[in-house]
Amino acid sequence: MRKKIVVLTGAGISAESGIKTFRDADGLWEGHDVMQVASPEGWRKDRSLVLDFYNQRRAQLHEVHPNDGHRALVELEKDYDVTIVTQNIDDLHERAGSTDIVHLHGELFKARSTADPRLVYDWKKDITTDDKCEKGAQIRPHIVWFGEEVPMLNLAAQHTSEAHIVIIIGTSMQVYPAAGLVGVAPKDAQIYYIDPKPSINYELSMIPNLKVIEEVATTGVRKVVDELLPLK
Repeated sequence: MRKKIVVLTGAGISAESGIKTFRDADGLWEGHDVMQVASPEGWRKDRSLVLDFYNQRRAQLHEVHPNDGHRALVELEKDYDVTIVTQNIDDLHERAGSTDIVHLHGELFKARSTADPRLVYDWKKDITTDDKCEKGAQIRPHIVWFGEEVPMLNLAAQHTSEAHIVIIIGTSMQVYPAAGLVGVAPKDAQIYYIDPKPSINYELSMIPNLKVIEEVATTGVRKVVDELLPLK
């Protein structure tokens, strides 16, 4: 039986591919207050603004590519059962070749019905106010906004609770509930935390087998992968 690795990724790994992190230093996202473009209230107030914002993000995603950090994670599947739990809404893990990804916060290349959240569509073009689902309702970005439930959280927690090794990459470990996932890992699990400015939250502070690597994803992931894979 192969050992289980769960990889928790945040904005830091995608930033090295050219995708801007969620918030700039002034608390804005691409010049917008996040509640304008990432909340049910913002959607009700100005649907066109929200759609335009995500259309721009989607257009950018067409122009970027996986980096060495994404690609290095794929190598772990040679010898381990690997699940990637990501806070990112891009598809860079998929494009790099990883085969088991849980998207906590949704996916930019998908859209869903506002009448029935079970109606989810692959969607790589712009979403307009004329786009409707088969029930005649407006479709929206398939993104988990502030104030909404995180439907994939239980699945992510289940995977993490079974992990022999957890690798945390490019996340501040300050945004809950995602930041609390490491707290459900087995007590004897080996935890790696890769970030140039690591932030040790309560859950991490309670872990005896914690190894912090103060590097960006492209170099830090390579070091961990080389440590975990036997020399060929």
